Formats: sequence, structure tokens, C-alpha cells
Amino acid sequence: MGAKRSNGSIPVIDISEVSAADAADQLVDAVARYGFVFVRAMNFGEFSNGKAQQPLPSSLASHEAELNHFGVLCHELCINLLRLLAVGLKVDLSEGGKDWFSSRHDPSQGPSGSILRLLHYPAIEMDKSDLDTSVDIRAGAHSDYGSLTLLFQRASQSGLEILTPNLSWSPVPVHPPSTEDDPFPPILVNVGDLMQFWTNGLLRSTVHRVVFPEGKSEDRYSIAYFCHPLDYIEIKAVPSAMICDRKMDNSQQGMETVTAEGYLRKRLAETYGWGKQQSPARD
Repeated sequence: MGAKRSNGSIPVIDISEVSAADAADQLVDAVARYGFVFVRAMNFGEFSNGKAQQPLPSSLASHEAELNHFGVLCHELCINLLRLLAVGLKVDLSEGGKDWFSSRHDPSQGPSGSILRLLHYPAIEMDKSDLDTSVDIRAGAHSDYGSLTLLFQRASQSGLEILTPNLSWSPVPVHPPSTEDDPFPPILVNVGDLMQFWTNGLLRSTVHRVVFPEGKSEDRYSIAYFCHPLDYIEIKAVPSAMICDRKMDNSQQGMETVTAEGYLRKRLAETYGWGKQQSPARD
């Protein structure tokens, strides 16, 4: 077990031992420093009794069970990561200890904003378009809204970049060093805005974007799972000395206690003017 640096300085962490204190410390350090970490281990809202709560396109309708199962596995991985974060943050045992985060993401206790998204960025004929890769990008700069995001990528399809503290863009390798011989790329995990808010800025929500690869264009496929707390959970500072001693960031100053759903609505309103729309897309 151990953390290894990738080309973009993002560590690769083995979390196979979920209760290991060293893995927990490595995870907290990675997301506090970079906001992203690699781990080995179309929007679909939460399924109910294994069934999608919105119509599925014909190409996916016969795969409803697989989509539900994959979403469940994604959430279980997030729960493991959240437990590691709680251990690494040394959450007060009297307040729930390692289960402080996970208990607030328990789907049996109510709905949340968690979303499974299938992404397709179509190829562009580079020599037959006015595409300027120094300006044009596939997904604009943004941060994610929730607690954690899992990103599943195909081996040959790069393009993700993160904004570094010195305000330059750094490419994120799909297969970072030490994973080249793995049958599949590691899962990329990043912290969302709500987790940054929850931890008074200790854990970083990093701005990122998707660009066209240099010199070529091919269809890019990826899957993202956006993990959110239960809608009714009040977002207060995590009961940890590592967090309570930190000052709130500017976005938290003077802000009243807010629920996870209220926080998501606020972010959607800021980004999309949500409140005027009937069915906003989350994240």
C-alpha cells in the first residue's frame, strides 16, 4: 500500500484495505493538496427498487439492471472513500467517527442529488472544421457540486485538465505511472464544492475542463458518478479539530445553515439561473 505520484502530481492510492489508517491519511493529504486522486479499486438519478425514475433511451432500456448495479457499486466505493476521509480527518468518535460522512450518504434514509452520467464527446474532423484547439474545448472550466465524483475513462482517451494553484492548466494522465500494466485505468476521484464547504476549505474542489487532444480527434467516452449527501442533511463544519480550527472561506461568510438540497439549489441557481426551470440537470 502507498501513494505514488503521477505525471500531474496526482497520487495513486491503493484503498484495498479500507480501515487502514495510512491509506486514510494519504487520501486526506491528496484531496487537501490537489482536490483529485486516482484510486484502484446521460444522467441517471437514483434508482428506486432497481428501476430508473426517468425514461431510458431505447439503446439503454434493456440494460436497466446493469445500470442500477453499476450505480450501486459506485455508491459503495464512495462510502468506502468517505469512511477513509473521516478516519483521516480524525472525526470525533462521539459524533460518529469513521461513519460521520457515510451515515449522511445512506440511500436507505431518503433521496439525494446523486447522479450517474454517461458522457460522449463526438469526434471532429480536424482538417474540415474551423476548430482551434487553443481556444475551443469539449467541456468548459467548472467544479463539481457534491461530495465526491468518480470518473471512469477509456485507456486511450485523454483530454482532462485541472487548474493548478498557479492558475495554469495541467493534463491528467489516464494511465498514471505504476498503473500502465493494469487492465483498466484507475478510477479518478475528485472532491466537490459541497465537501470543500463542509471542511472549511481543507479539502479542495478543483476546477477542471476537457480539451481536444493535440493533432487528432476521436470520440471520447467516459462515465461519471456524482455522490451527494441526503437532501435533508444540514451542512455544518465536520466535527474534527483539523477543520474546526480553520476559518470559513468567503463563500461561507454570513451564510445561514443550509441543507444539502438547499446547497445544490443555490449552486444551480448561481450557474444556470435555476429556479426558473422545471427540470434542471444536476451537476
